Formats: sequence, C-alpha cells, structure tokens
Amino acid sequence: MSEDTDTALRGLAALEAGGWDAAHDIAQAGRGEACAWLHAHLHRVEGDAGNAAYWYARAGRAPFAGGVTEERGAMRAAFAR
Repeated sequence: MSEDTDTALRGLAALEAGGWDAAHDIAQAGRGEACAWLHAHLHRVEGDAGNAAYWYARAGRAPFAGGVTEERGAMRAAFAR
C-alpha cells in the first residue's frame, strides 16, 4: 500500500466516523490520486458538484455513477490493492 492510499484510507475512516472536516484535512494533505479521489468524494457528499468534478479530474477519474456508499466501497477496494 502506498503512502497516498494509506492516507486516503485514514480520511475515509474519518468520514465514516462522522468527521467530514477531519477527512477533508487529510485529503488536502495527500498529494496522489487516491487522496484526490477522496477529495472529490468529499465534495460530492457536500453537494459541491463543481469542486467534486475538479478533484475527480485530478484523480484521473470520471465522476462516480453510483451512490456514495457504493463509491466508498469502490474506494476501499481500489486502495487495498
């Protein structure tokens, strides 16, 4: 697991524990694609589609088509590789 994916997993755990702000701080501290994907997801959850689109592009991904719970599962699976 890379430092970026480890950081993104910590951010995802913070989000799932109810800490959107903490998760956002963690995502901002990351520099790779995994943290950019987390950052996109956070802005999607927040309802800021424009900012989410920017971060999906930074992550090299299209906006996720499924629900936020499905996206979190996809993120966990991708970060575990």
